Amino acid sequence: MSDATLDASNASPSSPNWRSLTELLASMRFAISLLTVICIASVIGTVLKQHEPAVNYVNQFGPFWADLFLALKLNAVYSAWWFLLILAFLVVSTSLCVARHAPKYLADISAYKENIREKSLNAFHHKAKAELAGAPADEAQRLGKMLVSGGWKVKLQQRDTEAGPGTGWMLAAKAGAAHKIGYIAAHSSIVLICLGGLFDGDLIVRAQMLLGGKTPYTGGGLISEVAPAHRLSDRNPTFRANLLVAEGTQSSTAILNQSDGVLLQELPFAIELKKFIVEYYSTGMPKLFASDIVIHDKETGEKKEARVEVNHPASYKGVEIYQSSFDDGGSKVQLQARSFQQGIKPFMVSGEIGGSLKLPASGIGGRPATLEFTALRVLNVENLSGAGSEVDVRKVDLKHSIESRLGAGNKSSTKRDLRNVGPSITYKLRDGSGQAREFVNYMLPVDTGDGLPVYLLGVRETPAEPFRYLRVPVDPEGGIDGFLHLREALADSALREQAVQRYTRLALDDKRPELANQLQQSALRALTLFAEGDSKNGQKQVGLQAISDFIEANVPEAERARAGEVLVRILNGVLYELAQVSREKAGLKAMTPDEKTQNFMTQAVLTLSDVQLYPVPVFFELKNFEQVQASVFQVARAPGKNIVYLGCALLILGVFAMLYVRERRIWIWFTPALQGSGQGSKAVMALSTNRKTLDGDKEFDQLSGKLLGVVREPGGNAA
Repeated sequence: MSDATLDASNASPSSPNWRSLTELLASMRFAISLLTVICIASVIGTVLKQHEPAVNYVNQFGPFWADLFLALKLNAVYSAWWFLLILAFLVVSTSLCVARHAPKYLADISAYKENIREKSLNAFHHKAKAELAGAPADEAQRLGKMLVSGGWKVKLQQRDTEAGPGTGWMLAAKAGAAHKIGYIAAHSSIVLICLGGLFDGDLIVRAQMLLGGKTPYTGGGLISEVAPAHRLSDRNPTFRANLLVAEGTQSSTAILNQSDGVLLQELPFAIELKKFIVEYYSTGMPKLFASDIVIHDKETGEKKEARVEVNHPASYKGVEIYQSSFDDGGSKVQLQARSFQQGIKPFMVSGEIGGSLKLPASGIGGRPATLEFTALRVLNVENLSGAGSEVDVRKVDLKHSIESRLGAGNKSSTKRDLRNVGPSITYKLRDGSGQAREFVNYMLPVDTGDGLPVYLLGVRETPAEPFRYLRVPVDPEGGIDGFLHLREALADSALREQAVQRYTRLALDDKRPELANQLQQSALRALTLFAEGDSKNGQKQVGLQAISDFIEANVPEAERARAGEVLVRILNGVLYELAQVSREKAGLKAMTPDEKTQNFMTQAVLTLSDVQLYPVPVFFELKNFEQVQASVFQVARAPGKNIVYLGCALLILGVFAMLYVRERRIWIWFTPALQGSGQGSKAVMALSTNRKTLDGDKEFDQLSGKLLGVVREPGGNAA
C-alpha cells in the first residue's frame, strides 16, 4: 500500500472533502490502523469464549463486566457489527489503494523507459563506460541479443547525436517485472479474503434479521413448534450451524447460536445417524469418532449413505457436513435416592439425559425441587496420582479435586496413575426460585490409593467452581449401606447411649468399676459433641470441628494436645461400637477388628464430620443405564470459501514475488567514437534495481564485464 497523494489534475477542485476522504481511506496509516484493531479483536475472540450463555459470563466476570461484554458484543466478536464494519472499511481502503496504483504499475511493467538521457545515466550508482570496436548500431544489436539470451526483454531506440542524425542508439532492457505484479496480487488477495469472510460470515443472516423480519428464538420446547419468524430458508446462500442427531433418528433443522437466542436453519435434506463409533486411547482421550449416516433428500427422496469423520466431511448439494463432536442422545438412567438423614426412605427415579423430574418435598426432606438429568459418562479415565494437570492429557486431576474436598484429604504422590473409574451421573437439583446446584456421583467405588475404596459424591454451587468431593467408605458388604446405618445411628440418642455403655464395659473390662461412670460421661459427651455440637453455648459446628472448639474453650492451652488425643481416642472407640450396634439393628454381621475395618472406621469418622457440609439431605446413586449416543455435526454452506482460496493463492504468489523477485533495468547508450578513431563507438551503461543488495552489485559486475568488458573500480564505478 502507498501513502502517495492523488494527482491534483485527476480530482475535482470543487470537492476537497471528497478528495480528503479518499486520501484517508487509501492511505497506509488508515489500513494499518484497521489491521491493528482487527488483530486486537481476534485476540479477544480467542481468549474470551464465544457464544456462551449470558449467565456464564456473569458467573465468571461478574454482572458489571458481563453487561459490558454483551453490550460491546465481545461474546460474538466475529459477528459483531463493528467488526464487520471494520472489515468493510478494510476492503474499501485496500480496493482504493489497488485502484490508484495498479494502472501505474501495469503501465510501468510494459514500459522500457528508453527515453532516459545520458546525463541521467551518469547519476546512477551502478554505471560503467567503455569503448567498443563496432559501430553503435552493430554494438546495440549484438549486446541486445546477448541480453535476450539471458532472459531480459530488450528494446532499441535510434536517436540523433552531435555526430549526425540517427547516429546514437539507446538499448533499454528489463527483468523481474513480476515484482510489481506481486504488489497487485498481494493487495488484491486482502480484498478477496475479506470479501469471502464477510460473505461466509453471518452478514447474510444479519441482513435477513434486519430486512427480513427474522428474530432469535429465546424459548424452549419442540423444534417443530417454533414459529417461521425464527427459521431460515433452506435456500439461505450461506450459513454455518450445528446439528445434533441421536442414533436411530434423523433431523433436518440445524441451530445457529446467537448472543440473544438461536435461529433455526432448515436444510434441503435430513441426516439419519445409523451408528456412532468412538474409540479411546488408554488416557481416555478419543482416538477416533465417526458417524455412519444416511442423507435423505427432501425434494427427490433419494438416499445417500456416507461416513463422516474428523477432517473427512461429507458433501451434499453444496452443504458440507463436518464431524464436530459427540454428545448424549437421551440415554435412559435409573437412579436411587439415598439420604443422610433419618425419616427419608430410599426411592427410585427414572429419566433420560436432558430431561427433568419434579420431586416432592416429602421425598427429599425439605422443599420441593426439580431433578435435572444433565450428563452420563460411561468412561471416566482420571489421574489418581495427583501429579498435576501438566502431565494429565485430559487436564483433569481427580485426585487433587478429592484432596481439596469437604474435609481432610489424602497425600499426593508424583507418580502418574491414569485409571478408568467407571460410569458417572451428573445432575442438578433446582429449587423453586430457580437456583440450582450441580452434582456428580460415580457409580462404582474408587480406590484413591489408600487401600479403601470410596464412593465419590461431587458438588459445586456454580459451573465456574471445581467439584468438591465427599468420600463415603465402602462397607464390608461392598456397598454404602453400612455407612448410612452408622449415620442414622449417630442421630439417635438412644443408640448413642447404648454404644457408650458397650464401649465403657469393653474398655474397663469390669476391672475398675470406680472409673466406669467418669468414662461413660466423657464418652457420651464426646459422641454428643460430634453428633450435635454444643447446644448450651449455641455452637453450630458438629463433627471433629466441634471437638476442637470444645477443647479450645474448656482446656488450658498447655493441656490441649493431650486432651485432644484422649478425646479423639475415646470418640473413635465409641463410634466403632456405634457402627456395630447399627449393623446389629440392620441384621448385618458384626465387623471383625482387622486392618480393613480400621480403614473403614478412619474414613467413616472423617466423612461423618464432613457430611454436615453436604448441602442437601439426599443424593442419587446411578443404578442402571442404557446409553444412547448422539453425533454433533457442523453443517455449512460456504460459497465464499472459493473466493478465500483464490485470495490465499494470490497472497502466496504476491508475497513470494515481492520478497524474492528483484526488478532490474539496464540502459546502454551508444554513440560514435571521436573523429579519427575509426569506426568504434562509446558506450555508457547503467543498472537500476528496486532493492540495493550485494546480489545487485555482483550482478552488475558480471553484466558489465560480459557486455562491455570492464572491471568495477574500488569507488563503485566500472571503467
